[in-house]
Amino acid sequence: MVWLPLLLPFLAGPAAGRLAPSLHPRRAAWLLAGTAVGLAAASTTALALLIVPGATHLHAVAALGKLLTPLATGSPDSVIAVAVTAAGLLTWCALSLGRALHRRLTQLRRARRLAARADGELLVLRDDCPDAYALPGRPGRIVVTTGMLRTLSAEEREALFAHERAHLRDRHHLYVAAAELAALCHPALRTLREPLTYVLERSADEAAAAAVCDRRLTARAIGRAALASRAAATRTADRPGLALAATAGPVPRRVAALLGRPAGAALGRPGSPGLPRRLAAPLIAATLLACLALSAAATVEAADDLHAGIEAAQGEAPRSQPPTR
Repeated sequence: MVWLPLLLPFLAGPAAGRLAPSLHPRRAAWLLAGTAVGLAAASTTALALLIVPGATHLHAVAALGKLLTPLATGSPDSVIAVAVTAAGLLTWCALSLGRALHRRLTQLRRARRLAARADGELLVLRDDCPDAYALPGRPGRIVVTTGMLRTLSAEEREALFAHERAHLRDRHHLYVAAAELAALCHPALRTLREPLTYVLERSADEAAAAAVCDRRLTARAIGRAALASRAAATRTADRPGLALAATAGPVPRRVAALLGRPAGAALGRPGSPGLPRRLAAPLIAATLLACLALSAAATVEAADDLHAGIEAAQGEAPRSQPPTR
């Protein structure tokens, strides 16, 4: 059972890629971020559990745990090899998480210094390169360059600002941070970051369309902003890493979604060609939830088995059997 949490993330990645266009963006964001964090926690716990049997072959560990014999889970050589490998992977994860957290804190401090230059919600930078992004903080700011302001009309600017305002209001940077940290715990979880970024941008797109009451205007604003920033080869080195921009992600897919049905709209009537697509969202969501539930259950079961093995190695009677006389 202890190996199951290490294998299930390889199934969750392909399923997550199919979920993004099938489920409402806000619900998809919650599901993808929660799945990433849950699977990362389970896989990290599984690595820790794999260390214990091999560690009990050390006299100091056996004495500390009052073990009469090492845990009998296989040949000593294989058990120790697995424990050493798991310890190395867990150490690498811990170091990677530490560096990532330090980098995030540095970016957050930089964002706060940049936000302090604004008098209100909007911070205008004098730069001919078109760019605009949501800068998280307390409070968050919308940063836009003079080049972007000249590129868009007044109505398009309002739609763009509504998009960035949605990023700040819903704290989308926390979702991205959670996915990035989870990916450091298991390499297969890296595949969840792209669909999560897409649904976060789609969620902000829908919020902007609702704010300006015009989906076509929102699509035009996002499309023109993306084309302008890419045509001008916008320099993003000065943009804080935790900032979210309306020009990120697959813009053509987002624009097509805005010009089509609203998010969460019915995808077909029973018996119509759209039925398989309607069924895709619940089936894929059920797959991700099943991966999460199985991973958690397997981790708990493995921990319980390990605890029972430790009790047996200590010479105690199993909990499920009465003591012999």
